[in-house]
Amino acid sequence: MRVRIQPTAQVDASAELGDGTTVWDLAQIREQARLGRSCIIGRGAYVGPGVRIGDNVKLQNHALVYEPAVLGDGVFVGPAVVLTNDFYPRAVDPAGRQKRGGDWEPVGVEVAEGASLGARSVCVAPVRVGRWALVAAGAVVTRDVPDFALVAGVPARRIGWVGRAGVRLVERAGEPGVWECPSTGVLHDDKDGTLFERG
Repeated sequence: MRVRIQPTAQVDASAELGDGTTVWDLAQIREQARLGRSCIIGRGAYVGPGVRIGDNVKLQNHALVYEPAVLGDGVFVGPAVVLTNDFYPRAVDPAGRQKRGGDWEPVGVEVAEGASLGARSVCVAPVRVGRWALVAAGAVVTRDVPDFALVAGVPARRIGWVGRAGVRLVERAGEPGVWECPSTGVLHDDKDGTLFERG
């Protein structure tokens, strides 16, 4: 397999792209970024220096992934999503001097395996989005999201659970704490606010 890079994309020579990865028009991948196999980087997307991206990740158009973000395998990042990296953003220091790269310490967003970030959602670093979680479109994530959680709103709050198919889970009648995926039939157990997928 080969890497496909559109002529208008900017990919730094030090970036590593896995086999089968496609980088579309006007996307920018900065120095030392590392992308896995079969990723799709949409038009106008940005991947910051040193960002780590797993296999089979999709960054939709105009998604902004600032360093030092880490994205696991199978992560979906919707259109115009932003992963921030500065908890105290300022253009200038208290004396009014313009801040430069060494004048602040970046903090990262971690998005675990299979998680999805809906269109125009924002993850305010430092924060972790758990495995197979789903962040609704337009949500603002300001605290960690548990595995399999469905979160929405500003700030984002858990409003339910989802399975690997991304479909909202349904609690089984007469079995409190047992959640079923209507799409796959897979069962999950809620133990004190943490969801576990049955083997």
